[in-house]
Amino acid sequence: MAEVTETGADWQPGVVEGEERLSVAGGRLPRVTRKTPSRTAPKWESDARERVRGAIRKYSRPLSDLIKRDANEGDTRLIVTDFLCEALGYDKYEDLTTEYRIRGEFADYGLRIDKQLVAFLEVKRCTTKLNAKHLRQVEMYAVNEGVEWMILTNGQVWQIWHLTAGLPVSVDLALEIDLLGEESASVKADGLFYLAKESFKRRQIDELWRAKAATSPAVLGSVVLSEAVLDEIRKELRRRTTHNVGVKDLRDLLERSVLRPDVFES
Repeated sequence: MAEVTETGADWQPGVVEGEERLSVAGGRLPRVTRKTPSRTAPKWESDARERVRGAIRKYSRPLSDLIKRDANEGDTRLIVTDFLCEALGYDKYEDLTTEYRIRGEFADYGLRIDKQLVAFLEVKRCTTKLNAKHLRQVEMYAVNEGVEWMILTNGQVWQIWHLTAGLPVSVDLALEIDLLGEESASVKADGLFYLAKESFKRRQIDELWRAKAATSPAVLGSVVLSEAVLDEIRKELRRRTTHNVGVKDLRDLLERSVLRPDVFES
């Protein structure tokens, strides 16, 4: 079974149930820096961001109505399909394969760009809270097909997960966007933009992932606990306090009193 991490926080259903925020490669990392298109942004990017932003506003009410009447999974798929096409720019017939067959199982959607499978998307009923069981389901599809990106959604919450091959494979939350959360449409669009066909085609989500993974709590924790950094901390402590603490004792102190246990255990 894969090691499912949020690079600094164990999987918790509460993360997807109530928090209206963008999550990036870790449960409690700083929010994604809002990247408003500048004057030098290419036209395709400005147009894509504006399209996503407009669709978020347009679909807020239908989505709220769907949740209010506790619509079934089939109805949820209908609105997700419309959103994929109208907001994210995918062609219903060319880019989306519904009931994608993988070894006798069926993924709700296979996403293709230039006929290349790039992600699996699994849809749950609009009132269903996304959880680890749903993730394991789409993870199995991704492992079997060699796909590194997985999307979970109930229409309201969109989670983008990254799969890193290995034994075991590692599965990390890259982004989470709540379409009905308190964030502005612009902030939500900044996250969902990475799922837009134009952006996905240019692999911008890969760049975002690499940047966030490089500064994840686990990576930063390993740097802090490295021998070179510990030696510098020990020297600075001695300069400030005249107390000479050994590297091993300093590491133990940091692990026990400063860093969260899940950081250095990752």
